[in-house]
Parts: sequence; C-alpha cells; structure tokens
Amino acid sequence: MFQLDRQPRKPLASVSLDLDNEWSYLKTHGDATWSSFPSYLDVVVPRVLDFLSQRNLRITFFIVGQDAVLEGNIAALRSIADAGHEIGNHSFHHEPWLQRYSDEAIECEIALAEEHIERATGVRPVGFRGPGFSFSPTVLQTLCRRGYRYDASTFPTFIGPLARAYYFMKSKLPRAELRRRSALFGVLADGLRPNKSYRWQLDGGELLEIPVTTMPGLRLPIHVSYLVYLSMFSRSLARLYFRIALALCRLTRTQPSLLLHPLDFLGCEDNKTLAFFPGMNVPRETKLAVVSDAIDMLATSHEIVTVREHAAVALSSARQVPVPTARKYQSSHNVHAHIRQAGTTTP
Repeated sequence: MFQLDRQPRKPLASVSLDLDNEWSYLKTHGDATWSSFPSYLDVVVPRVLDFLSQRNLRITFFIVGQDAVLEGNIAALRSIADAGHEIGNHSFHHEPWLQRYSDEAIECEIALAEEHIERATGVRPVGFRGPGFSFSPTVLQTLCRRGYRYDASTFPTFIGPLARAYYFMKSKLPRAELRRRSALFGVLADGLRPNKSYRWQLDGGELLEIPVTTMPGLRLPIHVSYLVYLSMFSRSLARLYFRIALALCRLTRTQPSLLLHPLDFLGCEDNKTLAFFPGMNVPRETKLAVVSDAIDMLATSHEIVTVREHAAVALSSARQVPVPTARKYQSSHNVHAHIRQAGTTTP
C-alpha cells in the first residue's frame, strides 16, 4: 500500500483540516448568498500555513472541488501543496447529504472533485472525507474502485442528533430542505462505531477507515472547534478536557486523528457573515490560543503526521469491519442533473 518514511519516536496522531469555505457554511445554513461563492481562503490559508510552519508540522487538508474551479482560489490551494501538506478530497459540492445521492451521482461527485483538485494543486488525492461526516456503502465502494487509500468520514459520537437539532433551530431552511438534511451530522448509532482505525470489507477489496477521534469511552467530540466552544466558558476547562481525552487515548491505545476547521483560525473581527455559527463571536486571538493549546499539547505526547501517514502505520493492525446495509442510505431524491452541471458552477 504505502509506508511511513521514518520510524516514529512517539505514538502517532494525525491532524487534518476540512477546508470548508465561507460559501459552504452559507449553503448548509440555507443562505442564498452562497451561490456567489464568497471566499476567505486568501485570509485563512496563509494564517494556517504560518501556524503550521512555526511548528514544523505537516497535516492533511481536505479540499472542496468547487473551490478548485474558481481562479481566485488557485494560489491559496497551490500554496498548501507547495508547503508539503497532504491534499485530500472533500467532495465537489460540499453537500452533507452526499449519502443520499444516487450511485451515478456519487461517482461523478468524487471524480469531478479529483479532477479539479489535481488541476489546482498538482496532487491527486488518495484520501477522502465526506462533508458533514457523510458516507454510505456506495461512497466507500466508489472510493475503493477509484484507488483511494483511505476514508476519514466517520465520527463515532452519540451527539450528532443534538448537533443537528441545534443547527435546524438556527437555520433559514424550508421544511423540504430540512428533510433533505435529515441525516446531517449522523445518527445516535454512530457512537457505537469503532474509534480506532479499521478496514471496510468491500466488493473487490478493502478500504482503510481513519475515524475522526472522539473521547474514548464517552464518545464526546474532541475536535478543535468543540474546544473553542468550551473555551467560551473557560479556557482552563478546554485544556483540562483535551488533556483527559489524550490520557484516555493513551490508556486505550487509540491513535488520535484530530480535526481542524478554518473557523478555528478566524475570529469575530475577521468575518461577520458567519455570526450564526457557534464560536464566531470569539475573537481571533482567543481562538488561536485554544488551537495552540491543543496542537502543542498533542505534539508533546504524540508525533503529528498526515492522515495518509497515519494510515500507513494503522493498516497492519486495523481489524476488518463489514460495510453497513445499503438500505438506510438509499437516495430520497434525484441529483443527477445537479451533478451533471457541476462543471459549470462558476459565479
């Protein structure tokens, strides 16, 4: 498959950033202004790259294909690859109901994102994360068939339905669009999924899964956006919470895979449009302090690598897991026409 090019001195932990752009948050929220594709990549990407460079870290950036189409984003996206970070596929349209697409539409969504991401960065992705942690048997089969090395879409927590309820309460969406998003952020049973890496058994092969790590045992989120939320009550509380999570990871021999988002690096003074999103009333300096706390704490106890490097080490010990039944993921609406027009989605 592929190998880590060095012998790790400490337990491994991967770090990734889902490069969700401003328009994708507006789209999921139901704000019509998303269609002009407002972007903050020219601000957030240099800020993140500088943060990582100061710590000599390489991580994985999951990029949305639609952003790779737009000329104004190309320089920012290319700079990520030029800095030596891994480039992953985060779908083309960034629609968290990807699991409801038809088989044909899923194939087109992933392939189209691949094409434009490679054109913008010079790198063909070998890892995938579904928007909003969306995945399905068809998505997994498609990734395996297209030669992907790993998927990183599962989020083994019980609080997905609670997050969805909060999101719906804050959204501007009509009832039909709420139904479309009925599986947003997953279901209660997701908390029973493995928290360690495993291999999906698929027709014609296997696909390694690197879950977004949650707190072992309690299955509470530990990604940095959640730490930012906790810091609104107490930064000390956020640090203690993450320290406990890392201790439980060591106790259970769980190699963490920590998730970042662009909004972890943007404060209330950087963007007013996304004020509806949790944590976007927090100043930039406070957020960056929380991010620094988490990454520096993680780097003290673990060797931080890309998700691809994480997968290289995890493969040999990952147990096999059967793919879930396809019945619950069947498409409830037809998106073929929407996907076929994807190449023309420019402002």
